[in-house]
Amino acid sequence: MVCALALGVFTAGCSKKEGGKSGKTKLAFITNNTANFWVFAKRGCEKAASESPDFEVDFRITSDATPAEQRRIIDDLLAKGVKGIAISPVDPLNQKPFIDELAGKITVITCDSDIPGSKRKCYIGTDNVAAGRQAGEMIKEVLPNGGKIMLFVGKQDTQNAKERIQGIKEAIAGTKIEIIDVKTDDVDQVRAKANVADALVTYPDLACCVGLWNYNGPAILNAITDAGKLEKVKIVCFDENEETLTGVRDGHIYGTVVQQPFEFGYRSMKVLADIIKGNDAKIPADGMIIVPTVIIKKDNVVPFMDKVHEILKK
Repeated sequence: MVCALALGVFTAGCSKKEGGKSGKTKLAFITNNTANFWVFAKRGCEKAASESPDFEVDFRITSDATPAEQRRIIDDLLAKGVKGIAISPVDPLNQKPFIDELAGKITVITCDSDIPGSKRKCYIGTDNVAAGRQAGEMIKEVLPNGGKIMLFVGKQDTQNAKERIQGIKEAIAGTKIEIIDVKTDDVDQVRAKANVADALVTYPDLACCVGLWNYNGPAILNAITDAGKLEKVKIVCFDENEETLTGVRDGHIYGTVVQQPFEFGYRSMKVLADIIKGNDAKIPADGMIIVPTVIIKKDNVVPFMDKVHEILKK
């Protein structure tokens, strides 16, 4: 399993562009938590940096998943002369004024989770409502006769969480599937597992657990395994966490809606570089650059795992 990332900086090439002591123009990517999901985005940023020798990229992990921590990181980056930032906002509603102010100083785009109506240049990531519908379709497949389900996520007020929940609700509308509750863990992976364990005790007739963020899939799988309910409670989740993919391969997780975080990192740095250089960044009129999702089940998980391993070993 890939471990959580530490803060890191990587550079590529040399030039005399504006920026730091290297003479390069500084770009940055800021995550919204420490989940290993971001390893893929970091690889994408690395590829973009290798193709753009006039730029250097500072990849930052938000250690405590709070707006205050993201602001601290941004203040530090501004002091170092960063000219463009891609950020996955933790609290879109309350961060909007600050992001709007920031967008008046440097180029800002959002990744993975958006701030609708803000002054960011564009959003790069998943259509999370559509991804939620995909998860909802899998829930209907595992519960053809209906049943009680519970959703698990780090923070319910992030845009991606709200949209995934919306998509799931749209997909299961008119069925006998009932969402009992949405449990949050504030990106605490110990709490994430405890939430599932508590739900299994409180609701002995719980039929399916749905994990909305990268680490929720493994947390659900481990809690259900410990409770001895692998054959009874179904699992549907998101992302390509190594434990999640192993669970799919072994038949313990029905399926996962996989994003392409490598593309989040790669495309965000390419777009920022194009905007700053005055090139056509090919941003759609609606400001939404959508990266398609993929459904991974037992029949296609092995070749997908091979692809993941190839990305991670680079």
